[in-house]
Amino acid sequence: MVSSEFIEGIGLIAGLLGVIAWIPQIQKVWIQKLHEGISIPTILIICIALVLWTVYGILVDSFAIIVANLAAGGCVLSVALRVVQLRRNEK
Repeated sequence: MVSSEFIEGIGLIAGLLGVIAWIPQIQKVWIQKLHEGISIPTILIICIALVLWTVYGILVDSFAIIVANLAAGGCVLSVALRVVQLRRNEK
């Protein structure tokens, strides 16, 4: 049988990879100040999914799910806020 620590470790690694996947978007909107092609409705759906995954993680008492989704949510929220800011400044 696989230990719960090993399972949570896999979850944490998966969560870390999910956060790393957002780094190019963060760089694009925060450093390069580019926002073309970023869909706010899609970002909102992703945020809702991450909130639901976080609630699920709390309900099943999974540290990895909770941490991974909070971290990814922070990345997504950072991108969304910067995109909105950049688009307002264009007007």
